[in-house]
Amino acid sequence: MPDRLLPLLTDVPQTGDALGARLGVGRVWVNTLAHELREAGVPVIISRGGYALAPGTPAPGLVRVTGPLGHALRYAGTVDSTQDELRRWADDPHTPAPHGAVMVAERQTAGRGRRGRPWDTTGGTLVFSVLLRPESGLPLSVADLGLLPLAAGVAVHAACGVGGLKWPNDLLAPDGRKLAGILVEADLRGEEARRVILGIGVNVTHAPPGAAHLSTWHPDVTRAQVLGRSLDALGTHLGAPGTDTLAAWTAASVTLGRAVRVQTPQGTTEGTADQLDAHGSLIVRTASGPRTVSAGDVELIGTLTGGPAP
Repeated sequence: MPDRLLPLLTDVPQTGDALGARLGVGRVWVNTLAHELREAGVPVIISRGGYALAPGTPAPGLVRVTGPLGHALRYAGTVDSTQDELRRWADDPHTPAPHGAVMVAERQTAGRGRRGRPWDTTGGTLVFSVLLRPESGLPLSVADLGLLPLAAGVAVHAACGVGGLKWPNDLLAPDGRKLAGILVEADLRGEEARRVILGIGVNVTHAPPGAAHLSTWHPDVTRAQVLGRSLDALGTHLGAPGTDTLAAWTAASVTLGRAVRVQTPQGTTEGTADQLDAHGSLIVRTASGPRTVSAGDVELIGTLTGGPAP
């Protein structure tokens, strides 16, 4: 029942009587539903003027979408993870999520980053997932997947307007702290991805200890604004030629030219991050010669000297 109230809420207060009339219930019941939504993590403002979502909430109707992604958008208070929630939506036999569908939530109970690491969704963080399907025409072959987190990073960097990109999947603030992270999960069928779910988390108005939040540099920014800008930028950069992606990522990089330590299942490599190859892998210049490391093999990458903390 609270899910019936949620789509009716905007950032403009509405009275309990008005909302109750639309739901076919009384205003006391509307008050109960509003409190249940708040308990589930939805930022509902309850006042004498009525019921509203907090300004800047990334809910449908409050997010400006002008590109090809995000026209199908679901918003929830608490989910296990937006990745898994979107995957279930994509598998719905009756109304499967279309290409470009977006799942955004306030809290995740089992959010994850690369290699299953926990994904902290402290209040003030924007966490969302985007569904990419091959029928969209996007390059989703196995050979192309290494460029996806780079293209997404370029898009998030453009949407945030600050910081630099750390290979393979982070946006760092100007002071070197983590500002945003990217997760790519592909369901493969042979050499092609049946679908890709792109997960993005941006610290907008708050951040976990040791991380940064965007409002430090843009005090008036909201999560709804960042989501709309990110979706528009993703619509542009995900379909760009690989050479354009590599050039844009290189221009925003805080990794290239730095001394790095790369930990892979095969061991540790130390050297200088030299450049990216055509598939988005990192070429590290070591004492014994160049070594190419793919993003899928990396467990940890950090700078050794003169750069931001890992």
